[in-house]
Amino acid sequence: MIGASTCVSVSVPGNSRVTLLEKCRTVHQVRQIHSHMIKTNLISHALSVSKLISVCSRTGELDYALSILLRIPNPTSSIFFRPLIKGFSESSSPFQAVMLYAHMIFSLEDLREIDISVPSVLRACGRSSAFREGNQIFCHILKTHLWFDPFVTNSLIRMWLELGEIELARSVFDRTPVRDLISWNSLITGYLRVGEIEPAREMFERMPERDLVSCNAMTDGYAKQGMYKLAEDIFLTMKVKDLVTWTTMISAHVLNQRPMKGLALFREMLSKGIRPDAPAIISVLSAIADLGFVEEGKWIHIYLSTNKIDRCSSFIGSALINMYSKCGQIENAYHVFRSISHQRNTGDWNSMISGFSIHGLVHEAIKLFLEMERTELKPDDITFLGLLSACNHGGLMNEGLSYLETMQVKYKILPKIQHYGCIVDLLGRSGHLEEALEIIYDMPMEPDVLIWKAILSASMKHNNIKIGQIAALRAMDLAPDDSSCYVLLSNLYAKLGWWDDVARVRTLMKKRGVRKIPGCSSIFVDGKVHEFLIGKAIDVESNQNILSMIEEMVSKLKMEGYEPDLNQVLLDLEDDEKGNHLALHSEKMAVAFGLLNTSHGIPIHIVKNLRICCDCHSFMKLVSKIYDRRIIIRDQNRFHHFENGYCSCKDHW
Repeated sequence: MIGASTCVSVSVPGNSRVTLLEKCRTVHQVRQIHSHMIKTNLISHALSVSKLISVCSRTGELDYALSILLRIPNPTSSIFFRPLIKGFSESSSPFQAVMLYAHMIFSLEDLREIDISVPSVLRACGRSSAFREGNQIFCHILKTHLWFDPFVTNSLIRMWLELGEIELARSVFDRTPVRDLISWNSLITGYLRVGEIEPAREMFERMPERDLVSCNAMTDGYAKQGMYKLAEDIFLTMKVKDLVTWTTMISAHVLNQRPMKGLALFREMLSKGIRPDAPAIISVLSAIADLGFVEEGKWIHIYLSTNKIDRCSSFIGSALINMYSKCGQIENAYHVFRSISHQRNTGDWNSMISGFSIHGLVHEAIKLFLEMERTELKPDDITFLGLLSACNHGGLMNEGLSYLETMQVKYKILPKIQHYGCIVDLLGRSGHLEEALEIIYDMPMEPDVLIWKAILSASMKHNNIKIGQIAALRAMDLAPDDSSCYVLLSNLYAKLGWWDDVARVRTLMKKRGVRKIPGCSSIFVDGKVHEFLIGKAIDVESNQNILSMIEEMVSKLKMEGYEPDLNQVLLDLEDDEKGNHLALHSEKMAVAFGLLNTSHGIPIHIVKNLRICCDCHSFMKLVSKIYDRRIIIRDQNRFHHFENGYCSCKDHW
């Protein structure tokens, strides 16, 4: 008997050795029996040898099993080959299975014995990009009874999909005499994998019957194409849902900027007694990070601890760090990071560096990177993206350029367009627009709309109309439906008082059907998210208390020397109208609501969808001082921590 010991007693009758082999669990045990078989001449016994090869393959000792096979002088039975072909088809060396299949064909006396190995070798061809060999096997299948075996034809469909030959896969599907659910699901999944949603939809609608696999695949496919309503339609009609179904739909909401729906669905899943897996938890943490309000995130963190779900596995730790960072709780993010940093997962370090970056803690980000180097944990392109972003938020131009060089020279990492984008934005905001343009023209790839918008924004900041117009035209060519391109150019003209050009840009927007995205600020109070647009609350019964609070705030601030920055109102209005317009910006509405509805001493957290303007920035600094409240605002680009009249960004944003 084989127990916990690694030693095996082999003094047993010959026929029992086959049973003993089947009970082997370690390589040492298998090799002991193999040695005894050689000594007692049992190595010539076909059944014993085939079992030995099978057990070696099962325990992962494929090379050892192959060496046994190669010692057989004339292996004329498929029982010697089958376990090895199957094992290698699933291994990191799948082409070895293809070569063994060829060897088996030349060795066998009866070719009917190859049938069982055909699905395995088809899989191996797909995984090893062996098009020529796969096509030869396909031709053989067409001429034999194997063409009528759905297990074989389904393997054939999957092979062509693995090889990227979707038309050949469809041809097999259309011609095969026997189809089952696996045939339909394989082809639908293949179409979705390459983003061909319409053929997948056509197949899905034609299916004689659907199962969980089909519905989950289409839900995921629709979600990734931004067609979340169609994904939701399938989800709502499904009578049976498994964990994959729920996770897919939660991810669909998150991918399509519907974090509240994703969070609500996660709660519903838990109420039905379904335990979430890592992808579900990561999706819901991403939803909470998008919302920016930490209360729900803390609840998920407690759930993980209560249910003993390991934070160190499956990127959950990174997702927690990211969630706390984006919810303004950088201290909690750092605490999570330190509790798992011993795992030496580069993703965790990247999340923490990025967290420091969006909070403007550039020196902390650099310090963590240097610690990463000391511990000999190799940084990747995401590490440097976080580092360059930190330098950008901190205005450290020389350091940013130095790290761009370090990633290329020391770590041999080629910069991507996002890395160049950080440097262009850093140079532009620092007033070095010509140098920023040189970076763009020297890049090994074409600039995207984000890079041209960075140049346009910097041109507005530094009143450079010539470069601004060039950048605006390039940006509008790349993204004609992106309202921010037009708005930035319009604002540049308005800042210079060129009202005719402002009107021309707005006429162009109207002609192209482009609508400006309104500024919106959110605040989480009493378990509910409250949203504000300029001059009004979306879901608050009466604005009057808020408007009265704003009047009080403006009055108190003016006594401290506050003067509205009328240059921020890029409309052709009288000064009084401009002042009234400024007072009703959405973040001012949100902070007034926070002052009215939260206790003294509790920080006010606000999330804004656009960049905070200069007037609101000055306003928040004075409010934090006069009302003795800490105000944390996450705008489109970064965090601003206002306290005692100062901002963490040090007026660089």
